Amino acid sequence: MMRTINGKSVEPIGLGCMNGVWAYWPRPSDDEYIALFRHALDIGYNHFDTANMYGKGKSETLLGEAIGKRRNEFFLASKVGIVVEGPQRGVNCHPDYIAQSLDESLQRLQTDHLDLFYMHRFDPKVPIADSVGAMARAIEAGKIGAYGVSEWNADHIREAHAVHPMAAVQPEYSLWSRNVELGVLDACKDLGIALVAFSPVARGALCGELHDPSVFQEGDIRGGMPRFNEENWPKNLELIKQFEALAADAGITPAQLALTWILSRGEFCHAIPGTVSREHLEENFAACYLGVSDAVLEKAGELINQQTIHGHRYHSAILPTIDTEDFD
Repeated sequence: MMRTINGKSVEPIGLGCMNGVWAYWPRPSDDEYIALFRHALDIGYNHFDTANMYGKGKSETLLGEAIGKRRNEFFLASKVGIVVEGPQRGVNCHPDYIAQSLDESLQRLQTDHLDLFYMHRFDPKVPIADSVGAMARAIEAGKIGAYGVSEWNADHIREAHAVHPMAAVQPEYSLWSRNVELGVLDACKDLGIALVAFSPVARGALCGELHDPSVFQEGDIRGGMPRFNEENWPKNLELIKQFEALAADAGITPAQLALTWILSRGEFCHAIPGTVSREHLEENFAACYLGVSDAVLEKAGELINQQTIHGHRYHSAILPTIDTEDFD
């Protein structure tokens, strides 16, 4: 069943477009990633999510090259706010930077409008009303259909929404990362905002294939995450193997169980797993229409959750950039 973002119908599973150019290894060739994007559109994906920082614009460029000429067939989201190099490195949601980055993203994506434009992180240096004002002006100009935010806490979401209605919030949300349940989930439900979960299969941990983090190549972001380290991973793996058995008994893959659990949290919930595998692309999309019993979903939630998993989702250097509520 289709769900909505800003009144537009989209499949509940979209495609996160980071994996092929940023943070994860191995990576495909440009031609392979372009082919993956085209195949995704061909098999029914109609929600593509990228950002200006993914590959320093490369994700947007490849996505534009791949399916830009079919722009009327899909819902397109991008993001602004994380600066990965230069003197402004950090978080920047100043109105001037938002406006400049939007124009650059549109050019790379070969389009004159985005359906959704997120502030990628909360910027405490800029008043919320100023940043939202820039988004409102972009909406008035027809450059974006709506705005959203990523990894903001519930109070800041409510404050921004009061300035101009927000269409979507994109936090990390999965069976093993439940921070949104401390406030963001309720805020989205109360305000009629879509929740678009990134990393819904726990950065690959719940896909049924990752059992040894030593395979991570240099530069893979997971290598510095506490849940994958030598102390925590063996204990987490014990739970993951039980989760995999639960999925097998239900006749579905672990990734499909993880995705279906996200969608079961509410009709306003969406998921955008990323992948560089055609097989996983198809497997993930099939989760849109799987029938999984409430008993299996409840068991999955009891098995993998914030209390049972060992280690924080981020290392200490990243934590200051995350505004979403955290567990003690």
